[in-house]
Formats: sequence, structure tokens, C-alpha cells
Amino acid sequence: MARPRLSTTAVVLEKPEHLVLSQMTLPDVGDEDVVVDIEWSGISTGTERLLWSGRMPMFPGMGYPLVPGYESVGRVSDAGLNAKVSVGDRVFVPGAKCFGDVKGLFGGAASRLVVPSQRAWRFDNAIGEQGVLFALAATAYHAVAANGARQPDLIVGHGVLGRLIARIAVINGAEPTVWETNADRTGDANGYRVIDPAADSRRDYQSIYDVSGDAGLLNTLISHITHGGEVVLAGFYSEPLTFAFPPAFMKEARIRVAAEWRESDMVAVRDLVETGRLSLDGLITHRVDAMDASSAYRTAFNDPLCLKMILDWRACS
Repeated sequence: MARPRLSTTAVVLEKPEHLVLSQMTLPDVGDEDVVVDIEWSGISTGTERLLWSGRMPMFPGMGYPLVPGYESVGRVSDAGLNAKVSVGDRVFVPGAKCFGDVKGLFGGAASRLVVPSQRAWRFDNAIGEQGVLFALAATAYHAVAANGARQPDLIVGHGVLGRLIARIAVINGAEPTVWETNADRTGDANGYRVIDPAADSRRDYQSIYDVSGDAGLLNTLISHITHGGEVVLAGFYSEPLTFAFPPAFMKEARIRVAAEWRESDMVAVRDLVETGRLSLDGLITHRVDAMDASSAYRTAFNDPLCLKMILDWRACS
């Protein structure tokens, strides 16, 4: 018996700074697909801010209108014959491409999604809404666990990604310093210290992880590394990065780019979280009903006290 056509309510950025909620018809469910009724989705203050403002650099899949979001959690409500997860499972979904002519970049901010089952990551029910943080946790893990990576002894930025890198570094035995200029974001440090960069005179850091997204910061960071030290670019940068060559030359500086997480990173952080070694507590600070998405996005991007904003889709399912 054929399944009925499904619909969804999705956040759509029709153009920069113009967001609407739209009803859309979803595609048929294939043998390896699942339908996920979304409970919560997160708003990224990095890449989604760039999409919102229109400053996202062009790359494949970029364009408007689009459905943003890559941090979604929900329940599997239907599954194809060969699906790798089952009806009733709570899963993390890093976005979807199920919106027809509307681009899915990244496609997770919707009440219901149809996705290949291999992109639905089952996790412990008890983790609940904190599951929206799995993408950032996997990104943090990817940066720290790369082949030959040094553990960070300085992290620039104490937002969600910076805190996750710091927490993973502490698990690995490091005691990093974190730079943060916003006094309201200096708390919640366990096993590491947070200071204003103006108060830091050290010039012997072995490995600096930058998650600030500030393209103009590279010269400053190079000035704080030791000879042969490394700067890891773990944020996302909308502007070209430049640096003065002579200081970098004298220090034989290394610059590494940490890209997106991979399957092995997601498996690793899921294990860390489910076994209690990595805490996700204190990172979700704001929650808004999905029907108020427009105000939620503005708060996420403009309120310095907002670490992670999540949309609650449960009333829309």
C-alpha cells in the first residue's frame, strides 16, 4: 500500500534577513529513507548567521530561498524496508534535502524531514534536546583528534564550539587557556581558565585553536605561538585570511584548517556523551516555539547571553 504524501512546516530564508515559515510537500519515502518528526533544532551563530546576513561565501548548494539548520533531533515515524534505524528511535539529523526547488542548506529547520537513514544517528533517549549539539561536538572532536594534532593550550572564543573543544581537551588531559572578550561569557569553565586576551602576555603557546571566525586575528595569534607553534582555524571565516609573512617565517609557524566532522567523529562524541565523559550541560541557553522562529533567529544572533538557541517543533508534528 502506497504511503500518503507527507508535508512539513519549514523555516525558509527567502532572501537575506527575510525569514518565513512555509508549508511544503515532502518526497516519497525510499527503501533506505526514514521520516523524522523533529522535536528540536538548533540555530548556528556561525554559518547560519552568514546565511541570514547574506555574507555566506558562494559554494555548491548556496542560494536563496533555502531551509537552514544542521542541528535537528526527532523521532523516526516511518522507515523504508532497508532503513538502518527503526520507528520510534530518537535520532540526530544534520540537515536534509527534501524541499523540492527550495535549497536545503543545510535543511534541518523543519517539523518533519525525509532523509537517508544513514544520515539519522540514533542516540540515547535520555540525552533529549541536548542532542542538537552533536554536530558541534563532532566538529570540536574532529579538530582535536586529527592525525598529528596537538592538544590546544589556547582556545580563542568561549561560545559553544570553544567550550566543547575545551571540554574535550580536558578529557584528553590538557589544561587550556581560553580567550574571551565578553565578560558575560567567561563563566562555566571546568578544568580550564578563561581570560581577557588583553591580559595575556604569553608568547609560547604550542597550539592555538581559533573558533572566533575573525579573519583579522591571524597576526595576533601568530605573535602568541612559540617557535614551530600551530594555529588551528576551527571556526568559519567569511572574509579572506591574511598574515604578515616575516613573523610567521621567523617562528616557522604552522597553520591548519579543521574542516567538518566525519562519521568517525560523530561515533566518538556520541560514545563520550552517552558514557558521561563529555557533558553537554549549560550550552543550551534559549528555547523558543518554532512558530516564533523569526524572533528566535534575531535573538540568537544579537543577544550575547545566548549560547545556543533551539526551536521547539513538538507542537507542529
